[in-house]
Amino acid sequence: MSQHFLIIGSGFSGSVLARELVESLDCHIDIWEEKSHIAGNCFTSPDEETGIMVHHYGPHIFNTNNKEIWDYFNRFSLLKPYIHHVKAVHNGNAYSFPINLKTLNQFFNQSLTSESAKKLIDTMGDHTILHPVNFEEQGMRFLGKDLYQAFYYGYTKKQWGCEPRLLPASVLKRIPVRFDNDNNYHLHPYTGIPVNGYTHFVETLINHPSIHLTKNRKFFPETDTTNFDHVFYTGPLDAYFHFEFGRLGYRTLQFETERYKGDFQDVPQVNYCDEDIPWTRITEHKHLAPWHHFDKTIISREYSKECGKNDIPFYPKRLKVDKTLLARYREKAEKLQGISFLGRLGTYRYLDMQHVIAESIQFAKTVGLMIREHEKFPVFPNEEKS
Repeated sequence: MSQHFLIIGSGFSGSVLARELVESLDCHIDIWEEKSHIAGNCFTSPDEETGIMVHHYGPHIFNTNNKEIWDYFNRFSLLKPYIHHVKAVHNGNAYSFPINLKTLNQFFNQSLTSESAKKLIDTMGDHTILHPVNFEEQGMRFLGKDLYQAFYYGYTKKQWGCEPRLLPASVLKRIPVRFDNDNNYHLHPYTGIPVNGYTHFVETLINHPSIHLTKNRKFFPETDTTNFDHVFYTGPLDAYFHFEFGRLGYRTLQFETERYKGDFQDVPQVNYCDEDIPWTRITEHKHLAPWHHFDKTIISREYSKECGKNDIPFYPKRLKVDKTLLARYREKAEKLQGISFLGRLGTYRYLDMQHVIAESIQFAKTVGLMIREHEKFPVFPNEEKS
């Protein structure tokens, strides 16, 4: 018997799930999107005046080490190989970033080799910190005070709105130094940007006779959904419960857009590391599509701030208090019938695009299995780690 599903949200998680379900099951799907556009925070559109593809919610570069996920994206929208170049500004000087041999030579005004640079960094790191437990200890352990203060302290404080020592060490996941001149921001073998933008990818995903999209339609938990066999919710988990236990912590972003003739900064992204500069980075959108030429340019200054009740949530903070709240919301959600929560907001995790796609594909397979075995759908696609 044909199933009728409701998906809340037309971002990557909901759209991939919709496509996978209609291709593997006898079902029809309604997607309700609160915004006036699809694709969530990956929304892109060509500027009417210049034709430049604008990343409206900040630059998104698709990168993965999973060829199956790379091929999956290309099935719906062509990804063009792309190398992301970033600079970091400190004390008025622009440095190659992530930190690499060129950065070190410029910063220390030396002519270091790969080997001598390794020795220098080793002597600078704080080896009294054996097991870093927070962001600052991680940075001090592997970088030392000078590099950490120059490139990470101020930027991180602006980005997250708190002292870096309050953030988990996992935010700074690995030793952020390269001992060669490679300034490619991403190291995954498959890195690219869709030629026609991310919105086109989502448009193609949900372009199916069994998928019906409604934009500008807000979902309320008390909405009567008895006409649907199941609801898949990709909105904020705490919002679903009307913030009963309090609000989960998020950072949000604000953007100031400016237009110029010619080029503005020659690279797509420049980070501003000093605390006294109010913005965190500037994106020059045309450089995210280097296969095109434009005589004009569009830039976006990006500001990070605490997410208020009328703001769009971007980055889950996942501080200790947030994890306590998350556990309570998940416990309550597990008692519900007929609904599943997924995606970055629904599970309160920071997920890269590749991980969102992979998880939604897998969740659709799980749904199919549960239908065949007449079992309840999982409420979440993941187990929460402490």
